[in-house]
Amino acid sequence: MSIQIGDPLPDALLQQVGDSIEPVDSATLFTGRKVVLFAVPGAFTPTCSERHLPGFVEQFDAFRAKDVDVACLSVNDPFVMQAWAQAQHVPAGLHMLADGNGEFTKALGLQLDATAYGMGLRAKRFALYAEDGVVKQLWVEAPGEFKVSSAEHVLEQLS
Repeated sequence: MSIQIGDPLPDALLQQVGDSIEPVDSATLFTGRKVVLFAVPGAFTPTCSERHLPGFVEQFDAFRAKDVDVACLSVNDPFVMQAWAQAQHVPAGLHMLADGNGEFTKALGLQLDATAYGMGLRAKRFALYAEDGVVKQLWVEAPGEFKVSSAEHVLEQLS
């Protein structure tokens, strides 16, 4: 069963990437904050690199103006996430999170079986808004779509 509005975010260890790679507990990341977490099926994949992450990079200041942190999650290793962040010119403060083994994604119940494409288990494309570690809004894309988890859509919902 997937996470629902009103549920607390699960506790898991993630890797946060930037200039360095640091382990971060999800509870530490989400407790006491307003956060939009969006997930992509894979770093460097077409929609993720051409539209999803770039939208949040472009709208980053608009989220910060609402006192909302932004985090990007992918079931990739932290070195891939670090290279992707550099290639996409991700601003400091936009949390890039590697869920290398998919433990957090699995705990959310939002896994995508991409084995038919040689990609293994990944995260579904989604976005959620949480306050103090509790899901307040959730947008999960239908297979092959990119609508409700876009930065623009999420910003509209937070207005």
